[in-house]
Amino acid sequence: MAKRAPFLNKAYSAYHHRARPAKDEELTRVGPGTPCGEYMRRFWQPVILSSELGELPRRLRILGEDLVAFRDGNGEIGLLELHCPHRGTSLEFGLVGEKGIRCCYHGWLFGCDGTILETPGEPSTSTLKDRLFHGAYPVHEYAGLVFAYMGPPDNQPPFPMLDTYDLPGYLLTARAPTLWECNWLQVKENSMDPAHLQFLHTLPGSEGFTEDFKQHPEWDWMETPVGMVYIDTRRHHDRVWVRVADFILPNIHQFPFNADPMALRNSISRPMATTWAVPLDDTHTMQIGYYRAPEGKEWRRGAGFGQDGNRPYEERQRVPGDYDAQVSIHGGVARHGLEHLATTDRGIIMMRNMIRQGIRTVKAGEELDHPTLHNGAAVPTYSHDQMVRGIAPAATPEKDRQLLRKVARGVVARTIETGLASA
Repeated sequence: MAKRAPFLNKAYSAYHHRARPAKDEELTRVGPGTPCGEYMRRFWQPVILSSELGELPRRLRILGEDLVAFRDGNGEIGLLELHCPHRGTSLEFGLVGEKGIRCCYHGWLFGCDGTILETPGEPSTSTLKDRLFHGAYPVHEYAGLVFAYMGPPDNQPPFPMLDTYDLPGYLLTARAPTLWECNWLQVKENSMDPAHLQFLHTLPGSEGFTEDFKQHPEWDWMETPVGMVYIDTRRHHDRVWVRVADFILPNIHQFPFNADPMALRNSISRPMATTWAVPLDDTHTMQIGYYRAPEGKEWRRGAGFGQDGNRPYEERQRVPGDYDAQVSIHGGVARHGLEHLATTDRGIIMMRNMIRQGIRTVKAGEELDHPTLHNGAAVPTYSHDQMVRGIAPAATPEKDRQLLRKVARGVVARTIETGLASA
């Protein structure tokens, strides 16, 4: 009888004979009543492009809830529960009118705030429409996106204005959403994982990053008032390139431009994108947000290389991108107990702890303390890149890495304290 290969036995033992952990549901489940879902609902979330609201209603799924979005003849936007409270017909087949949306089945009319305006066929003395109210969420339209607040009405915060929405010398445009067939958390964790830049984004055939990213940098992470940043630092002779990306709780990231070679960078650049990973449900995520470009430069077109699953499968196998790496993690929802985190994963550990702390704050019935919840003015953010001049290399590679880290942390600390003008 042939002997089994030892590595097969070890693989079988590793997979079957140890406890197989469940998904980290505290961080990944987003439906109504779930800890993470209730946390997410405390923040305004983008749900659709303004341009997608035309003559017909749009069916949406956000945070595990089925909804319908529409713009009525008065220009008012409604975001309502999908099914008519009368007999359950989907309002995606509703008739958008001058005021509100009318169910196609029996003609009940709903205002954008969920008020039942008409119940045709009921006697004139009926109080049915006055006794019922259809589920609806507040919305806010800004710069080509429609945002929704889906949390407790008494906790509704002012709409947050990030400082990057209005940057002198930059133009802002809403980006078309892309669907990622996986959990929101592994999509967002990528934003605090600079180590993948050096490998995944420099594979032969990959696009969007310069040759500079093949150089091994110094990585670091720091907390900020809105969340945290990763710092990716590289040397170019006596100049130090400090590249900073934001993670803004609970599900926003911002990152600087990638395409200009390090040798040509001479000024501070603010982020090219502000992106939300909006959970549609536990296994589907919508990437949506804003692109920006310096005035006079061409806009970014499309989702970007490797940012969706539209390329042929074999091409994606040969040159995978972010979409392929993230969607394929453990079949769509990461099992944290199966991971073996390394030193390069410090940012992911920090991020998970921040989110977990927010989830537990809400679960305990306490108030969240976050700048985007209490400030309707411009909220400072920190993503940018810049060249720091006159930094001669240290005596040894190890000492130079320490020097790079010190310079980079100083840049971020000054940015947090006094803003980018003096960074």
